[in-house]
Amino acid sequence: MDLIRSLGFDLNNKLFLKVLYSILIILILSILRWILTRMILKRIEDPKSRFNTRKTIAYTVMVIGILLVGRVWFEGISSLTTYLGLLSAGIAIALKDLFANLAGWIFIIWRKPFVTGNRIQIENHAGDVIDIRPFQFTILEIGNWVRADQSTGRMIHIPNGMILTSPISNYDSGFQYIWNEIPVLITFESNWQVAKKILDDISTEYARETTLKAQREIEETARKFYIYYKNLTPKVYTSVEDSGVLLTIRYLTSIRERRGSAEKIWEQVLESFAEHNDIDLAYPTARLVGKLN
Repeated sequence: MDLIRSLGFDLNNKLFLKVLYSILIILILSILRWILTRMILKRIEDPKSRFNTRKTIAYTVMVIGILLVGRVWFEGISSLTTYLGLLSAGIAIALKDLFANLAGWIFIIWRKPFVTGNRIQIENHAGDVIDIRPFQFTILEIGNWVRADQSTGRMIHIPNGMILTSPISNYDSGFQYIWNEIPVLITFESNWQVAKKILDDISTEYARETTLKAQREIEETARKFYIYYKNLTPKVYTSVEDSGVLLTIRYLTSIRERRGSAEKIWEQVLESFAEHNDIDLAYPTARLVGKLN
């Protein structure tokens, strides 16, 4: 205190004391956060658990800091409820967007529409959630110019307030599989019955294990959500396009294996079709019909 007086600061000035107490509170909480983080993280080896623990400590210390600093500046208000009401009203008027983002963060923490590691889509943005903060969450983008739901390498920071007004698609919350379709177009002259049998055998063999796992998982998920599938086994649908007969393979696959599964199935399809002279893949062609002079 003598050192502070020697620097010319008036300890009787209430404004100065409030600033001083606020700085001390922030400093002490920062040190406490650093100590707690180091002590707790030494006992945790799993990267995801370490990340979540670090974020929990940070959020807890932040809330405590806001309450303590608020009590310093609003010492005349004895009711904590009154203080929080005034604080909320001020934020709602002056910082509408920030308040919406903070409300969105509370909704994310409370309702858990997604957690770190989930693959989601909100509006035109899709990716894996890699961070959740009070005012924004971050995803590692998939899709865009990269096909088949693979990563682009870009990080997208999205305001939390968007989850209150925009639909969210969660790829792997509750059910860890998605339906994928592979269109195979063959010529009209091809033996489409044989081709369909080949595709059916290939897709059934590939998805055999996945179908069994999905069946068990969907029974668990059905306890929370009204999800009902009569048949989870692969199926090949037949339709006609301008250039030939379209055979579409529909099958279940793991969320992050869509491109790899399609590659494996296509390789088997090409190898099998190569053994049949009566099956040809179709492509756009033009035919001239008429009499040459």
